[in-house]
Amino acid sequence: MKFIINKMDILDVLSNIQGLTGHKSNLAITETVLIQTADSGIKITATDLETGFVGSYHAKVESQGTIAINARKIYEIVKEFPSNEININEIENHWVEISSAKGGINYHIVGMNPDDFPEIPLIEDISFFKIKSPALKKMIDQTVSIGVVTDDRRVHINGIYFEKLKNNDQDIIRMVSTDGSRLSLVDYICPTDSRRVSESAAGGFDPPEYFGGSESGIIIPKKGLTEVSRFLDPEGTVQIGNKDNHFIVKKDTETIIIRLLEGEFPKYSDIIDKGDANTITVDRKMFLNMLKRMSILYSDNYKGVAFNFQKDKLIITATNPDLGESTEDMDIDYKGEKIETAFNPKFFIDTLNIIDEDNVILYIIDEQKPCFIEAKEDKQFLSVIMPMRI
Repeated sequence: MKFIINKMDILDVLSNIQGLTGHKSNLAITETVLIQTADSGIKITATDLETGFVGSYHAKVESQGTIAINARKIYEIVKEFPSNEININEIENHWVEISSAKGGINYHIVGMNPDDFPEIPLIEDISFFKIKSPALKKMIDQTVSIGVVTDDRRVHINGIYFEKLKNNDQDIIRMVSTDGSRLSLVDYICPTDSRRVSESAAGGFDPPEYFGGSESGIIIPKKGLTEVSRFLDPEGTVQIGNKDNHFIVKKDTETIIIRLLEGEFPKYSDIIDKGDANTITVDRKMFLNMLKRMSILYSDNYKGVAFNFQKDKLIITATNPDLGESTEDMDIDYKGEKIETAFNPKFFIDTLNIIDEDNVILYIIDEQKPCFIEAKEDKQFLSVIMPMRI
């Protein structure tokens, strides 16, 4: 194979796929990127066996072929390449020559047998649902902020629950994430003219229904959605779909396919019930900086800090026998009964970092119940943080 490509046409995609190819595995071929020529360009494929990526890019093809080359090395070469035009040529025995059209620079890189590259599932006849790209990215970022616990095999710890709901004649896409100690929930209110686009019937539409035809929702790996977030643009729309135990995100020339997790997601409806909670509006940045100072004494053995809600004041105390103690207070508009409880400050910091408004609302019920956090204006995101014993 031989083709010429513009550096800027593949630099971003080679950067974005590093999350897929950068993880060591028992299958070395997954550390490579598969490049296949076509009549009008090339197709780039990457996978970590759970998430697959396929994209098409313009290139001047001189001869057809397929190569599998180390994804990290070709990215580094392209990133530092001194000219825009890059010649890529397969020589023999899977060796690949990367050179400048003007000469003066030449790499010989050993590749792998492309026949050993894992197959990406070919999923056809998918009913896609259109969603704004920045909205999907925001939903993902707000839910994957609760990270994966690597040694925990519980499906709900490693996945995000994705479902479609109807509320007061509104179609809502909801994503929920939890690690057992906290929960993040974010809703996307579908536009009134939203339709599901069928790939099998060009221009055809289906009425909005439960996503993927599953009333119980689906569970998508957090890691796969993190990779999706890398590819989402700050404007425009993408298409999402679910079929054959896979979640699919499709852009104009790029597609990501994620294998779903099997299992049951916990019933969360009771957890998000705020009931007759006391509401406290606080300055997000001031509260965030206060918590950062209080978390200085945080350690693996002493994670909790005491929250003391009293009339017009919140007092936070961090105590760590190995390091010392710190106390700070802030004025709040609170008229309820005195409440003394404890929380992990890191959970609050994570939440406040993904809210982009100036003010947030805290909902506090009593010492035993969780604290709820949401933005003052945008009610589509809710964070639930469980109290802890110290």
